[in-house]
Amino acid sequence: MAKMVPDVVICGFVITALLLIHFFSDILRLSLGGYYTHATLSQLVESHSNKEYSWLLKLMANCFGYSCVFVPGYLIYKYVVRTKYLEKSEKTCVYTAVSMCITGNPGTELDYSEPMERKPMDPLPPSPGPQKRTTSQDTLLLFWCFGGLMVSYLTWGVLQEKIMTQQYFNSEGQPTHFKDSQFLVFCNRLSAFICAMVTLRIKTPSNRHCTPLYKYSFASFSNIMSAWFQYEALKFVSFPTQVLAKACKIIPVMLMGKIISKNKYDWYEYVSAILISLGMIFFMTGSASGSNTSSVTTFTGIFLLTMYLTCDSFTANWQDELFKNYEMSSLQMMAGVNLFSTIFTTTSLWVQGGFMDSLAFASEHPKFVLDALTISLCSAVGQLFIFYTISKFGAVVFTIIMTLRQAFAILLSCLIYKHKISVLGIFGILVVFFAVFMRSYGKQRMKAIKKRAEAHKPKMGA
Repeated sequence: MAKMVPDVVICGFVITALLLIHFFSDILRLSLGGYYTHATLSQLVESHSNKEYSWLLKLMANCFGYSCVFVPGYLIYKYVVRTKYLEKSEKTCVYTAVSMCITGNPGTELDYSEPMERKPMDPLPPSPGPQKRTTSQDTLLLFWCFGGLMVSYLTWGVLQEKIMTQQYFNSEGQPTHFKDSQFLVFCNRLSAFICAMVTLRIKTPSNRHCTPLYKYSFASFSNIMSAWFQYEALKFVSFPTQVLAKACKIIPVMLMGKIISKNKYDWYEYVSAILISLGMIFFMTGSASGSNTSSVTTFTGIFLLTMYLTCDSFTANWQDELFKNYEMSSLQMMAGVNLFSTIFTTTSLWVQGGFMDSLAFASEHPKFVLDALTISLCSAVGQLFIFYTISKFGAVVFTIIMTLRQAFAILLSCLIYKHKISVLGIFGILVVFFAVFMRSYGKQRMKAIKKRAEAHKPKMGA
């Protein structure tokens, strides 16, 4: 019986943390006037705040939900370190779960001599690694990734706009709109997790998974927050400011790569990044020159856009670093990240009361269920291509592809709806394609120079 005490303590941490967080969320709900109403926390936040500061209350409400994961996790880790929990011989389901989260392998003891915070990346021993691909194989693989990302996310964007803008009719013929975008994120992440797990069961990866599960939570959290900051920023910034931020995303991705992975980039990579950003700015502003756009940009909007770029850049580079250090497959990465994304969104929806509201909406509007399933499938397929592209080509190449996706989306819109593109927009397209060509040419030139240098080394030694 005494051997079960540590497992009971760990389960107690989880239950106590959930009860305390639910208690504080009820206090917040009552403080916003929810005592005499049946309104959820998210509805109260929306109705009791002005436009300028509503995002701050929403962020606090989201953090209440996310803390349901972080607070118990932190307490359990501290308890495991202090009591040397992983050295016990009794292998229970709680022990297996804790060991998988902290060490990556059931039954592996934790190195207590050095705290885990000081070793965020514990690389594997050197391995022979995959065989090098030829230039033609690289080109074909890149086109495959490019095409998959284009098709899946262009379709996903069309469906997302449809769900958030169209009216749904219930059995009585009453029209209404679906408003909770976080529930869509939950559906997308859950379907992606199921897709990854089913594929892993069918196609067993050649390498054994040995990544501590908690490392996926960082990429998952930053991914969720980047999407949230982007949605909120759209309420406070003008269209040109949005264009500037999205078009220049490759630059913060490279800067974050230097911070996280200590990556070194050649001069042509910096030049091509700047040219791609400028070309995208010219193209997207030129294609929107005739549209009615808001001219209001606030300090709040700039801050939210900065946080979006920071979180988005961190996500791709952290995943790239995990691929390099732990050599997991893209499916394992997809399963790990979406596992925590599903947990984060579930707890946040539970605390704010949006989960039951969305399920009630789905039960009353069957057409919404079909649309939600379709967009979740597109998201799952798109994530397969995302993690595969990052594992094969890195975060920067993936960002370039997703930046070009914006240009193709606008071109598709111009073809369908007969929008006009100005001369500045056409010039921007030419600059982008020139930058992509320069980057490809520079990469091949650098490879050729390195090969010649390696070929001359034996002769010089002789």
